[in-house]
Amino acid sequence: MLRCYVGEDFKPALAQVLLEGERWSAELLESHLSYPILAYYRSQHEQQSWLAGLTTILDVAALILVGIDGAPTRPARLAFAMARHAAADLSHILGTRPQVSNPGRLPAADLAQLRALLAEAGVPLREGPEADKTLTDLRQMYEPFVSALADRLLMPLPPWLPAPGAKDVWKVTAWGTEAWSVTHDEVDGT
Repeated sequence: MLRCYVGEDFKPALAQVLLEGERWSAELLESHLSYPILAYYRSQHEQQSWLAGLTTILDVAALILVGIDGAPTRPARLAFAMARHAAADLSHILGTRPQVSNPGRLPAADLAQLRALLAEAGVPLREGPEADKTLTDLRQMYEPFVSALADRLLMPLPPWLPAPGAKDVWKVTAWGTEAWSVTHDEVDGT
């Protein structure tokens, strides 16, 4: 998600996405607490779910809170707080006990690769022991809940890194990626 918003309007565009993520998380919490059966409804698309969306909001907000120059920290804090609240309360209402995922969703080697990928895209993530501890602390606030929900609902959590050669979901059709002939630059108007 962070790589999609790189450019001159990085901060306002990302702030808008985080604001929408905060609102969506609040609406998700309200609807799924009122009608817990909704948690079991699946997306029509593979590898997509409300749980993956919620986890993505948390992951992106956590990275911003660790430190990305020019990223909107206040909207990230608000989105993180609401999405974390939703994850914790939905875990409770669905009777899932928070659990630590082993070996974790983001081992040290993957974090190094993530930093390199973000830096290459122009979104360098703060480095060092303090930044690593902050990220670990933030992840411990939500990953036990989303991991428990993933196990209960049989919904996979999104990976931190794209699979090698992965295409953006919007570029893939039932007929494969070849059916999509417009490039990303053409969509962006560049």
